[in-house]
Amino acid sequence: MGRLRLLLCFIACVSISYAQAAPVAVKNIRMWPAPDNTRLVFDLSGPVEHSLFKLHKPERIVIDLNNARLQTNFAHMDYTNSHIKVIRHARRNGSDTRVVLDLTGDVQPKSFLLKPQREYGHRLVIDLHVKSEFASSAPKTAIKHIQPSARLRDVLIAIDAGHGGDDPGAIGRHGTREKDVVFSIAKKLEKLIAKEHGMKSLMIRRGDYFVPLKRRVEVARKNSADLFISIHADAFHKPQAHGSSVYILSDGNASSDAARFLAESENNSDLIGGVSLDDKDELTKLVLVDMLQNATIEDSHNLASNVLTGLRGITRLHKNRVEQAGFRVLRAPEIPSILVETAFISNPAEERKLRSAKHQNALATAMLKGIRHYFRKHAPKGTLLAQVNREHRISTGDTLTDISERYRVSIARLKKMNGLRNDMLRIGQVLQIPYTGS
Repeated sequence: MGRLRLLLCFIACVSISYAQAAPVAVKNIRMWPAPDNTRLVFDLSGPVEHSLFKLHKPERIVIDLNNARLQTNFAHMDYTNSHIKVIRHARRNGSDTRVVLDLTGDVQPKSFLLKPQREYGHRLVIDLHVKSEFASSAPKTAIKHIQPSARLRDVLIAIDAGHGGDDPGAIGRHGTREKDVVFSIAKKLEKLIAKEHGMKSLMIRRGDYFVPLKRRVEVARKNSADLFISIHADAFHKPQAHGSSVYILSDGNASSDAARFLAESENNSDLIGGVSLDDKDELTKLVLVDMLQNATIEDSHNLASNVLTGLRGITRLHKNRVEQAGFRVLRAPEIPSILVETAFISNPAEERKLRSAKHQNALATAMLKGIRHYFRKHAPKGTLLAQVNREHRISTGDTLTDISERYRVSIARLKKMNGLRNDMLRIGQVLQIPYTGS
């Protein structure tokens, strides 16, 4: 009996030693170029020990993977718009693998490991950061108030297409990926806004790459956006769930079980797409410092109500009211921010509609309609829309002559803009005041 125990113990020790010695397989490597960084993702059979260092003249990054072997090659890699010229590899010390990135210029590398999430296994992420084009062109602080003598500006609308890169978002029964349809809708909204007088847009994500939730908020803030609209098409565990929804940030509990479920799903985006958690204290500060300013929440609700009204005209609504939940991407303290769930991609009927360019355009048009209505009463001072959208409510004694002199605009223009056939006015009537130029 004692010998049997010794034998079993010996076999167990040999098995453990073999398992420890088994090399980690690098099953695939994927690349996601973005404007200010390039991300490499190594798909692994298990966690790997690695080291990383830079070399200069020429610029290179060296990645040593301990006790690892490649089960793929780099022949499929497309280096277009990336910061990498070519990737090379070689065996090292008999059991290790060395990967060398030949670069187009100087970068700041960062690496971290990710544990399995959803359909992904273990991953090693290499981020190559360059100087952000957003940061270089943006003011250091958000400037919302412009002096009266300054030139009138356009309002800036930040459009955030959810997910991207390694994070596909929700996936419909027929394989439709959330990241693809919401980016298409976002691009259509961008084109519509480009045609609007007094408006311009900023795409948070301009391609198929991953942007952390915190970074999405930072880009909007650094560029002094006047609005932030995040576009999604999420899934629910019940395929019968249907309809569009519009959300604002909640200062407490979610407004419904579905709102809570969707917020948790979207907030997990960083875990799926891949984010190093070593800067979580900064995010905590962002959340705690003036996060829930009453004026911003109220403005967000007004914007959401207008967008919900626009959507009501072209699609079914999940709820007939604005909902609230703790979406991390809505936490810009000074920017009215909303999240639009255009549909439930988990609903087969709605998945089909989301794949339609016609329906995507209708959704973008509905959002623009809501944005227009919002700015009619909430255009920031110093903007063209604040001039264009001036209103005057008729009170006792008001005449067209008095109003034209007050606003320095002709009676003919007042009549034309407001469809007046004569000089008759009624108390309480609201007149739109034409823009008189800068």
